[in-house]
Amino acid sequence: MADLLELTAELVAMPSVSFEESTFVDWLEDQLGQLDHLETVRVGDNLVARTNLGRTQRLVIAGHTDTVPPNGNAQARIDGDTLWGVGSADMKGGLAVALQLAREVTNPRYDLTFIFYAREEVAQEHNGLNELTAERPDLLAGDCAILGEPTSALIEAGCQGAMRFQLTLAGARAHTARPWMGRNALHRLGPVLAALAAYEARTPTIDGCVYREAIQAVSVEGGVAGNVVPDQVVLKIHHRYAPDRSPQQAESFVRELLAPHIELAPDAVTANTENTDGAKRDESSGARSGDESARKGGYDELVVLDQSPACLPSMNHPILQKLVTDNNLEVKSKLGWTDVARFDQLGIPATNFGPGDATVAHAADERLERSSIESVYSALRALVQPD
Repeated sequence: MADLLELTAELVAMPSVSFEESTFVDWLEDQLGQLDHLETVRVGDNLVARTNLGRTQRLVIAGHTDTVPPNGNAQARIDGDTLWGVGSADMKGGLAVALQLAREVTNPRYDLTFIFYAREEVAQEHNGLNELTAERPDLLAGDCAILGEPTSALIEAGCQGAMRFQLTLAGARAHTARPWMGRNALHRLGPVLAALAAYEARTPTIDGCVYREAIQAVSVEGGVAGNVVPDQVVLKIHHRYAPDRSPQQAESFVRELLAPHIELAPDAVTANTENTDGAKRDESSGARSGDESARKGGYDELVVLDQSPACLPSMNHPILQKLVTDNNLEVKSKLGWTDVARFDQLGIPATNFGPGDATVAHAADERLERSSIESVYSALRALVQPD
């Protein structure tokens, strides 16, 4: 086996912060282009290398090439069996596994597609998989996919959905010497924040995986001057929801949770959406419209800024089952969001399996252990190498 920790250190030493991956991808393209058993295609800063051997099944192995900006950890450093450096866990260790498989397995059990895509660590609209989907969807084709995100060499199945809301609470300005003449929008935050803080996590079990939903206030903006009653406050809310709910159901849940504490315009109160149990409704959400005095300063507004759909576990696919069974792998739920959801939307069952600890990703002490990367490589090589 090649020294995978040293190979990962070589990748870490090549900067590839989001939107600045081009030089790194140039190097990958050169490396993979030298391999006669692979067809290599580049679309922007996304690189795809694949076999075309006529196998009955095709396995996609994918990972993103970008990292977050370094935080005093730009230089790769190996200390014993630990590699330190930005992107070592998220996810140049996973890329090193894919690169070494591409180099060494020339006659695989399945046709293989290796996808190295750009700009995963930034807003979803920039994700390189969008570019591939729009320009060369044929390059994404496969029977199932493995995403090399850091999972500590375990299977993290599916992923939770993510949804961001912006709540604008209305008020009316007044002098702080005569606050009764206005309405303090900041004070109106109290019941909203209390409702969010009191939320008890829903924990559904799906195919043996326990997911844990969450809702958090993540930022607040408001205030005019030191002697002015504020007339507006903007609160941003982040909701993680389990894959047994649709985006519509998740949105309905948040609206119903906040309804007693906000005052929407009458045309915003009535909706025809899915309830959290999947039933249709066409009735008041419960949000109060209030009389003119109660909503002094105007109505509130609750909008969805963006959302990423959840992905159900896909561990019933024979290739993924074989990976788990042959290596006696633990299967857990993915509580965050990953691009397995994008493959799921394309009809490709996908799971997360990669080296590195996700809890140190993006941190100043980001690191990768030798045992983790060697375990992942051994499992994947055994999966794709013919007996």
